[in-house]
Amino acid sequence: MTTRLKNYIDGQFVDSASTRTIDVVNPADETVVALSPVSTAEEVAGAVAAAVRAADTWGRTTPGVRQKALLDLADAIEARADDLVAAQVRNTGQLAAMVKAEEILVGADQIRFFAGAARLLEGRAGGEYMEGFTSYVRREPIGTVGQVTPWNYPFMMAVWKIAPALAAGNTLVLKPSDTTPESTLLLAELAGDVLPAGVFNVVLGDATTGAALVENPALGLVAITGSVRAGIAVAQAAAADVRRAHLELGGKAPAVVFGDADLAKAAEGIAQAAFFNGGQDCTAATRALVHDSVYDEFVAALTAQANTLRPGAPDDEDAFYGALNNVHHFTAVMTRLESLPAHATVETGGHRIGDRGFYVAPTVITGVRQDDPIVQEETFGPIITVQRFTTEDEAVALANGVNYGLASSVWTTDHGTATRMSAAIDAGCVWINCHIPLVAEMPHGGFKNSGYGKDLSVYGLEDYTRIKHVMSAHD
Repeated sequence: MTTRLKNYIDGQFVDSASTRTIDVVNPADETVVALSPVSTAEEVAGAVAAAVRAADTWGRTTPGVRQKALLDLADAIEARADDLVAAQVRNTGQLAAMVKAEEILVGADQIRFFAGAARLLEGRAGGEYMEGFTSYVRREPIGTVGQVTPWNYPFMMAVWKIAPALAAGNTLVLKPSDTTPESTLLLAELAGDVLPAGVFNVVLGDATTGAALVENPALGLVAITGSVRAGIAVAQAAAADVRRAHLELGGKAPAVVFGDADLAKAAEGIAQAAFFNGGQDCTAATRALVHDSVYDEFVAALTAQANTLRPGAPDDEDAFYGALNNVHHFTAVMTRLESLPAHATVETGGHRIGDRGFYVAPTVITGVRQDDPIVQEETFGPIITVQRFTTEDEAVALANGVNYGLASSVWTTDHGTATRMSAAIDAGCVWINCHIPLVAEMPHGGFKNSGYGKDLSVYGLEDYTRIKHVMSAHD
């Protein structure tokens, strides 16, 4: 009998009263592994009410108390790492080794960062800025926040949302993707052992559930990692009654390769950044922009690298990435490949692998034009396009000539070129001679349609706080 999943509300798992369910499918073999309820608006409201009740107590705890809870949660995550991997892989089809190394263990480390950051909130120095008065700044929790996470890195994205919110003293209700709920539910179970009831709640469901969450007026902030379309809906819901929104949306990252770059290193690094996690990464290298003098050599090197990186089953130790997450996304990616313009050339890949599981070959496409949909629109699959440029100004124009601005990379051995390009590229992150590494201490977030607000770093923590000026008269 297929397991029916439960919501986690007010410190316990509870059955949903909803008669609607969603099949949770393993993308590696297309089997149904669980049934997830489509939680009702009333159940979402109940979860928010539980978080609101817990907010007064949790928001008044000292940073040291919150630090201890987060450190204990990080320890619990490491102790249950294999269980978390198993829960996630059966929902995502990702490589098990990658999930453990890059999400579970890294996620525990990121929680430890926010545990420490909770005790280092900053503000202006208290002092006499007007004669006869002393002013100081209080940085306070917002209260209760609603959060929506995606399916590409379910555990890590949940950590990015909950860790700064909890460290700042907020309570929360989180809705994971309908295709990947299980690792988030296990995270909630572990958190339940170290957090008071109601501080961390999880509701399951589809877009209607998410809408019921972000529209709840009791939330002081709503946050999402997801598509531009979903981000706009969240921002509109928040704007209706002047609540804050935190949006980490899509990307279409350029990797700009100059003629003096180490081409072997660039081809290897860009290929890995393009195909890591099957390209299901908003920071993935999706557009290689290559100087005309080395274009042919680079295309050959990139194609050769792509041919060494193949998808495989979660336990395949020789595979580089797993299946695409779900049948709808798989169909969208294949449709995009099947509708390429006549002037585009598929150098390698462009096809499905096998007849069971949502596997797509690593794909390199040349001959594309700047206004092609494959260049302009996020595909979120193992696909990279290659375009030529001749001048630095042209490279900047191509790099910035999309609606996204999340991440980018520049490949050159010239310091001046790297410095100028890092200033000129309109993206929240510019990597130099690398692409895709992230660290907890540095901010992650974009410009333009890639959203606003930061994950990770003290900037991410500050996004979950509000600032109050207190002024006291001396007499």
